[in-house]
Parts: sequence; C-alpha cells; structure tokens
Amino acid sequence: MKLEFKYGTTNIAFNVIFKNRKTMEISIEPPDIVTVTAPVGTKEEVILEKVKSKGSWIIKKIYYFRHMNYAPIQREFVNGESFMYLGRSYSLQIETDSNVKKPKVKLFRGKFIVTAKDKNEKDIRDAMELWYRERAKKVIGDRVKYYSRFFSKKPTGIKVKEQKKRWGSCTYKNELLFNWRCIMAKSNALDYIVVHEMCHMCHKNHSKEFWELLASIIPDYEARKEWLKVYGVRMDL
Repeated sequence: MKLEFKYGTTNIAFNVIFKNRKTMEISIEPPDIVTVTAPVGTKEEVILEKVKSKGSWIIKKIYYFRHMNYAPIQREFVNGESFMYLGRSYSLQIETDSNVKKPKVKLFRGKFIVTAKDKNEKDIRDAMELWYRERAKKVIGDRVKYYSRFFSKKPTGIKVKEQKKRWGSCTYKNELLFNWRCIMAKSNALDYIVVHEMCHMCHKNHSKEFWELLASIIPDYEARKEWLKVYGVRMDL
C-alpha cells in the first residue's frame, strides 16, 4: 500500500508493509525511499498520524541521503575491481585453471585471489558471496562470544543471511540475525552492529533504556553508526 502526506511544503510518499509484529517501524533507504512496517490490521489514519509525527526526521534523513554522493554499487567481477573486507578495499585477481571444479577464493597479500576454470562472472560472484558468508559467520560468532560478558541473557542462535534492508535483527526468542555484508564494515562498526542487536535481547525497541545500555558498552557508538551511514552503500557485491 502506498500513502502520501504533505509536511510543510514537502510531499512525503511512503510504502506500507503489514507484518505480524507489535510495533510500527519507519525506515529510509538512499536516496529517498521511505517504508513503514506496521502490525497487521493497523488503520490507515493511525499509520499516517505516526509517520506525520516523524515528518521532520524523515525530511532530514532524505536530505542527508541526497547530499552524500550516493550511487548504487555496480561492481564487475574482473581483474582490478575492488571489494571491501573489514573496512579495507582489496583488488580482485582472477586466475584460471581448467582443472578447478568450483571457484576458490582466498585473501592473500592484499588481494582477493579467485581461482576458477574460466572467468564466468556469475560463478565468481557466487564464490565471493560464499566466502563473505563463511567469514561473517566466523567473525560475528567470535564477536558475540566476546561481548556476551556484558549480558545476562544469551542468544538462542546466530545466523548470517540475506538482509537487504538492515544490518541485523533480533527475534523475540533472542535469535540474532545478521546481514552477511556486515563483514565488509570496519571492525569497530561491525562491533556496533553486533552489540546493537545483542542489546535487543534486553530491550525489544529503541527506548531510552536501549540506548543507555548500548552506550554503556560502546560509548562512541554514534561515530560507528555514522560510519555505516556514509560507507554502508558501498558494502555490496
């Protein structure tokens, strides 16, 4: 469902998605895509009232995205292309070997080296994504274990999956779900994502108590969050 309202002199249009949840969420993606996720059965006037109350914040976000040199990622899986891992860029080097059944990926001496039977871009992309997913599972698992000492509650599970619109989430059963692209972020930004979701084990919303808990563990979380806003659009294949 699509809705629209006028805030001052600006028209704000947004998409509404209904899900089985208890709270309403507003998200904004570059450059100006506004999406509202609402509980099933929420009335249109209630949604409009909620979004209107956030009008100033929405306009600021849209203005920010429009002036941050946003550009969609259009990478090619060819020699010399750059890919991020833990906040650093590494160039791609493709080596062909007719005896290789599946492409193999390794990070060696400042380069992503992919050995494949040919230079088929889809096969190379799939191999790169698999490498990222495996690394994300290992590194994120280690970081969750490290920060567990700050929490009385423990996650019921940790999964790395496809999440286009968010870096992570925490279910009501305290299962932690992470976007595999997180592994492209620099280490302290990755830690922010991990701790953010772990804090949701104690507070299921973004209440004052949630942010106080996060700040007690990562005092400079705002700077790490800002890094993700600026560089997050580059973290994709």
